[in-house]
Amino acid sequence: MNPDKIAIKGIRQGLLVTLGEGDWSAQLPALEALLSESPSFFKGGRVALDVGARALNCSEIKKARALLARHHVELWAVVSTEPVTEAAAQELGLVIELGPSAPLAEEAALQESKRLPGGQPPDEGIEGLVVRRTLRSGQSLRHPSHVVVIGDVNPGAEVAAGGNIVVWGRVRGVVHAGALGDDKAVICGLDLAPTQLRIAGHIARSPEEKRRKPAPEMASVREGRIVAVPWRGK
Repeated sequence: MNPDKIAIKGIRQGLLVTLGEGDWSAQLPALEALLSESPSFFKGGRVALDVGARALNCSEIKKARALLARHHVELWAVVSTEPVTEAAAQELGLVIELGPSAPLAEEAALQESKRLPGGQPPDEGIEGLVVRRTLRSGQSLRHPSHVVVIGDVNPGAEVAAGGNIVVWGRVRGVVHAGALGDDKAVICGLDLAPTQLRIAGHIARSPEEKRRKPAPEMASVREGRIVAVPWRGK
């Protein structure tokens, strides 16, 4: 992996954003560019920032926190191997240890919020997320890789994924696949009638006219727009 690349990983408490090994002065603009390219993925989220072995003072950490806040993202933890940085983070009231490594729990991934969360596919090293429940109004789900929902996505609920989204149920809320910029992502559902459907930067809505009998469909980007076709097993 490019050492200057920013990596994103789903953890129990939200998202872990690991900065590359370049100069700190270059990493903040890179982080802001990432947030600007994928606003719906990050907005309303909680982020732990891994800054590696950098020795940062309170002022430098405050700049990172302010940058995230401008994009409506909460910085709650700073992870570092440098004691100076850990001391500065603690002085600002931030967490410096994430606890034992553990798989992302579906309950922890569900953000009880009215809002969620390039051009590159999700990192294959990041495991997909399977959620075995119906997402109700006011709930949102954000994950940097693929997402499978075994249940419905009700009106007022939102799902944003860096990769593909598969819903083994009805889709009535907002679903955003390829939210980190991957326009090759797809959305599959047993009944696709979303409030809004997005793939990367492309947006579509369900037609207002009454549909016929619901049937499984797969949505993808073709010739610059989102189209849905029957979803059939091979």
